[in-house]
Amino acid sequence: MVGNFHMPPMGYGPGSQPSEEDGNELKYLQMPQDMSSYVTHLPEVEDTTHLQPALDLLADIAAAATAVGQGGENQTFDLSTLDKENRDLMAETLGEGEVAMKIRSIPAIGVQESVFAGVWVLGGANVDAVEVGAVPRAARDEAFTAKREPTGEKTPRTPSVVNAPPLLVELEDKSRAFTPETDTHVVNLTLLPHTEDDLAWLEQAMGQGAVEILSRGYGNCRVTATALPHVWQVRFYNSMDVLILDTYEVTAMPEVAIAAPEDLIDSGERIVEVLEAIR
Repeated sequence: MVGNFHMPPMGYGPGSQPSEEDGNELKYLQMPQDMSSYVTHLPEVEDTTHLQPALDLLADIAAAATAVGQGGENQTFDLSTLDKENRDLMAETLGEGEVAMKIRSIPAIGVQESVFAGVWVLGGANVDAVEVGAVPRAARDEAFTAKREPTGEKTPRTPSVVNAPPLLVELEDKSRAFTPETDTHVVNLTLLPHTEDDLAWLEQAMGQGAVEILSRGYGNCRVTATALPHVWQVRFYNSMDVLILDTYEVTAMPEVAIAAPEDLIDSGERIVEVLEAIR
């Protein structure tokens, strides 16, 4: 038996879409660009006669990366004793990685991760060093020193501050209960109803700590310590710098800023490979 005949739906088939002659072209959503990845860079060195101090220091840094990756403590290496030629070789070899930090301690310290994960270059007043570790010690120790004091629940409210006060109670409770063994607690503002005044009220209520972190990768992640112990503001942006995830994390250090043990071990191996190529 032949079924009923149905006319095709309108708007489909040949002639249903504008042709190029109409002056209309399909516009596609711009795809993400500029994802960074590691590419081995070998410094151009013709004569290593006067570069032994830098080469020895790089060998020590490689050994430290392996040791820390296997569970050892952070190790720090002073760069201030190197002459310009050796210092330039260090800078060219280490390069710049994805993570940068501002630590507003006394003295203030600028931190730039090298292209070798877990190898951090530290600079500031009387500070010129390389620190090897999952994260620099100062970033942990100084994080919640108040740059802007918290005002807590006494923070003035406008009528549009509705959902922020209960979130502050939750974050304060998790902050007080935090221990090194505690799992990371995340408050995902992107999935919660809130107003702009809610966000501003929360930032004022928790104050601002001394550490700011920028992780550049497939998009950016901006991490700011609050003045509430163990509470971090963590914001993820896509490659067009549009905010896509807004969170608070209760943890010792957000995972996005930490070099994993296997990455540290890999960094040690890659530094050795660079040294072998130079020599």
